[in-house]
Amino acid sequence: MELQKDNPSVAIDMLLIVQSEKRRAAHGPDLADGQDEPGALQPRAGGLQSVASGIQRWQKLEGNDPHENMEERSHLQLTQVIISYDQQRTQVTVEIHPQDTVPQLLKKLSLTKRLHGDKNGNTRARQPGTKDAHVYPWDRSSLKSLTLDLQQFEKLDTYAAQVTVKSGLDELVSDLLQEAHSDLERVRAIWIWICHHIEYDINASNDKDCRVFKPTEILRTQKANCDGYSGLFEKMCRIAGVQCLTIPGYSKGFGYQTGQSFSGEFDHAWNAVFLDGRWHLLDSTWGSGLVDAATSKFTFLYNEFYFLTHPALFIEDHFPDNKNWQLLKPPRSLRQFENSVYHKSEFYNKGLLSVHPDVPMIRTVNGKATITVQSRAPTAFMFLLDGKQEHGLLSLRRDGMKLDVFPPAPGPHKLQLLARGPSDVYSAVLEFALLCNYVDPGARLPAALHQPVGPSWLSEQLGLTRPSHHDPVIQARDGRCSVSFCVADDCSVLASLHGDDDGGGDHDEGEDARRRHVFQLRREQRRTELRVRLPRAGAFALKIFVRQRQAAPGDNFAFACNYLVCCRDAAVRWPAFPESFRDWGPGDELLEPLSGVLPADRDVRFKLRLPGVAQALVKAHDTRPLALSADGYWEGSCSTAGCQEVLVLVLENANHSFYSYILKYQVGSP
Repeated sequence: MELQKDNPSVAIDMLLIVQSEKRRAAHGPDLADGQDEPGALQPRAGGLQSVASGIQRWQKLEGNDPHENMEERSHLQLTQVIISYDQQRTQVTVEIHPQDTVPQLLKKLSLTKRLHGDKNGNTRARQPGTKDAHVYPWDRSSLKSLTLDLQQFEKLDTYAAQVTVKSGLDELVSDLLQEAHSDLERVRAIWIWICHHIEYDINASNDKDCRVFKPTEILRTQKANCDGYSGLFEKMCRIAGVQCLTIPGYSKGFGYQTGQSFSGEFDHAWNAVFLDGRWHLLDSTWGSGLVDAATSKFTFLYNEFYFLTHPALFIEDHFPDNKNWQLLKPPRSLRQFENSVYHKSEFYNKGLLSVHPDVPMIRTVNGKATITVQSRAPTAFMFLLDGKQEHGLLSLRRDGMKLDVFPPAPGPHKLQLLARGPSDVYSAVLEFALLCNYVDPGARLPAALHQPVGPSWLSEQLGLTRPSHHDPVIQARDGRCSVSFCVADDCSVLASLHGDDDGGGDHDEGEDARRRHVFQLRREQRRTELRVRLPRAGAFALKIFVRQRQAAPGDNFAFACNYLVCCRDAAVRWPAFPESFRDWGPGDELLEPLSGVLPADRDVRFKLRLPGVAQALVKAHDTRPLALSADGYWEGSCSTAGCQEVLVLVLENANHSFYSYILKYQVGSP
């Protein structure tokens, strides 16, 4: 071949490769059987030889046929590789290629040499051994099988997510590795790119004939099912020089039903990568996003959990065909996998640690089931029983939560637990099958009962501290009770009582009427007391709301907590309190009348403590002043004859003539 000396478009690279006769002989049969590794060359004795066809064959095996890309085909046409041997059988390889391109042989050899070879030089990934196994159970120290500082990946992640496909798989990997300087970073760059660019193919998951396995086709459509994800990941890792294998098995993924059995062909595939002398597990399919069960549509939603997941957590939803790929000591059986609680990835992403009972099927005892969850930090929870947030009492703790569930009917039920992170979005973390054999008729809960119940760290954040009742359930034997909190100076409290809608009548009343079953008093040391009188026997939700006093006019009260107030005495019939038009501060007191409905045609006695008030009077058919007694109470009486309502007014300042309403009573029928 003749080369022009002044041609600037051609470069000559020479690579000196020394091979022994023994190693070359060992390579021969492998290569003849079609088991050549990326970049491997078949040396032949004597003369010079072109290996362009060998490169094309390698690219075709790797799913990157040059005939599918004009730029790569043109590149190959301009590239020549010459191999020669001297008397000592030393191989000399010369590649002639365009000056502005990376030498193909240099690229292949530099990547391939990082793979671990066996004693014959073959680059086959070894199977996991004893040193790869992690002692089960999880020790709670990390979600990863490798010590990682995710902040170190911020720059790499940003770069890898923005890389685009220009021609084929080789160039894509080459571009991704520009910012990767270790095997871990190479794996990370590939992982990030796949998770942010490959969409789960719903059609392929339902129709096997539509599945795409060829990397070039996946790059073109940017769609794949789990086999495509894992196959593409393995190919890209091999090009990058990292040992990677695809692991088939069973999974608790889309469509999984709690407690189901697994049999027949495997339904999922994921990967194992060899880093720092050990195998590690990851699932780029589940790392990329999720499928909505209602719409069957895929949404990109990156999930860090499935990158180098600790094996004791990975086994929650991945059961490999070969137990050695669990990387656990001892490994779990398929029966254990089927009968274990499915901790979704968000369970660990939200900082949750454990659940009790730790079984997927829960049976009620005397009509009730109790579930507790332990967490690293205060976490907001909610539950769904058969899709509704009803028939349960969920109380928050600083280290988790407790849930008492009372199914409304015998038979099977679906119970889901959800948790909220820094955002306001709740994510499913646990799912149980609940079996109820008996319904307690006395455990009926009001539909208006919101979650969580009882005071918690959440109500403390809103300004309510030091509650008088820590238990969320209050038994009011005579239909009366009192609840108090310390309230921050800049907060206002609003409370109302909601019945259980059993025909008692109060459920048809408006919000103002519901509030009149609660009378609010401001005590010393910033303490607010809520006096409650139930209109009848039953179960009621005492709902408490908080708002900052300096809040904007359009800002609503925020829900702080509620109590379940119960009374079994059928004789209880307490009327509502009078309607109040003022904040009852420290020292203020209403002694009588407490009923908001006064009897008709009767003289009614009034007694109130209102420190600092200049004058108080009662306005009915006639207006009568109240007298200030020696012990500081405003006292007096008035007749309800001939009127429908009675008002109590006060003069706040003796120098003013304006009276303000503070109480309004209704007068009953004669």
